[in-house]
Amino acid sequence: MAQALKRLVTGIEGLDALLRGGLVAGASYIIQGPPGAGKTILANQLACHHVQTGGRVLVATLLSESHERLFQYLGTLEFFDPSLVGDQIQFVSAFDALEQEGLDAVVKLLRQEIGRQQASLLIVDGVLNARVRAQTHLDTKKFVSELQGHAAFAGCTVLLLTSARLDEGSPEHTMVDGVIELGEQLVGSRAVRHIQLRKTRGSAALSGRHECLIDEAGMHVFPRLESLLGHLSQKGNATLSRVSSGILSLDEMCGGGLAAGSVSLLMGPSGIGKTSLGLAFLGACTARAPGVHFGFYETPERLRLKAASLGYDFAALEREGALQLCWQPTTEGLLDQVGARLLERVEAQGSKRVVIDSLGAFSRLAIDPTRLNAFFRALTAELRAREVSVLLTWEMRDIFGSEITAPTADLSSIVDNLMLMRFVELQSQLRRMLSILKVRDSHHDPALHELLLGPQGITLRKAFEGASGVLSGAPVPQGSG
Repeated sequence: MAQALKRLVTGIEGLDALLRGGLVAGASYIIQGPPGAGKTILANQLACHHVQTGGRVLVATLLSESHERLFQYLGTLEFFDPSLVGDQIQFVSAFDALEQEGLDAVVKLLRQEIGRQQASLLIVDGVLNARVRAQTHLDTKKFVSELQGHAAFAGCTVLLLTSARLDEGSPEHTMVDGVIELGEQLVGSRAVRHIQLRKTRGSAALSGRHECLIDEAGMHVFPRLESLLGHLSQKGNATLSRVSSGILSLDEMCGGGLAAGSVSLLMGPSGIGKTSLGLAFLGACTARAPGVHFGFYETPERLRLKAASLGYDFAALEREGALQLCWQPTTEGLLDQVGARLLERVEAQGSKRVVIDSLGAFSRLAIDPTRLNAFFRALTAELRAREVSVLLTWEMRDIFGSEITAPTADLSSIVDNLMLMRFVELQSQLRRMLSILKVRDSHHDPALHELLLGPQGITLRKAFEGASGVLSGAPVPQGSG
């Protein structure tokens, strides 16, 4: 039977998820990345969390920068508590020992300080200087090996911080148990931080590159959703039940309502009524089966007004705990950060209905558009597993025309119900049309229906009979010629 390794929890939720529970206690890690990548912030954030769980930390610097300057910078971050310095967190400069006496003197100094501090975590900042001081690769290996040996004897986990991007065959890489690499990528005029676990000896981990950011609270890591949700959190319901779409006529078109836990996609141009159908869907929320509107374009205030114009009292639903209106501005944000925020809201509320308005906003957050299919697949699969009924919207470019642009490839395998909305010009009037293209494993009415919006709500009625070319936006009566 496999034995679980003891873990040192970093306190950075996303990083602990990447590491499958945290750093291996007593192991040694390199944290590498260019200047400004966040190595010092990551290490000190981890140190502050470690002492909160009863640990003791020794931070050794091989840099000429004074500790007072470092404390000034750390003091701008919420996780840093100056009262911990000198007690649970001890800072020591090994720069003079390195310059005057070499690597052996540094090892001797740190061995003494580990014992004196009774440290369970050792952070060594400025390992590049130690590498420069070493005369041969063997000297570097010896330095790392002796440091590891003394730390392991004391039951101490080691973090070695370096601004050099060390190769996989470097002496440091071959000696340590793990390598965590931080970096930054310029996407247009936007800089996006990322993190990658390049080595995790004897321990499972989420591989690949993941997005992260630094704010006043410190570092946040957002694992790629498709890697994080490789195994669904729940099994889902094995029996078929139905939920109302909030529109009686649409329920009848779908054979009695939407399947509970299904994913429905509304596709249509701007102004066609996609958001309105989403509001009707959420109008059927109850305190026992609450819902979330996760939108990018309209503030909660505007949504309440729009819902009221259709006869829905969203403010009352919010007071009852039946509805949350979550607005995510499109100005900034990371794809996996926003996906994680949605799942957190669903988890916290126990939501059973979700409207995402729209998928296009998610696609604009993606640094790598080729990820979108896997991202949407992971997100919708997790929501299905939690028995959440989902309504997605996608804005098509053309107001008229028969061309259909899908948000991602293999769309049919991702969504259960697919509905197309179009503007139709008929008898000198512009009308809204809805057609159901697909309902998975259920009968549905494929006829074209006119969508009517008003203070009494939303209704659908059969229309455009006896006409052809309706989807082009300019139908022609059959037999005319």
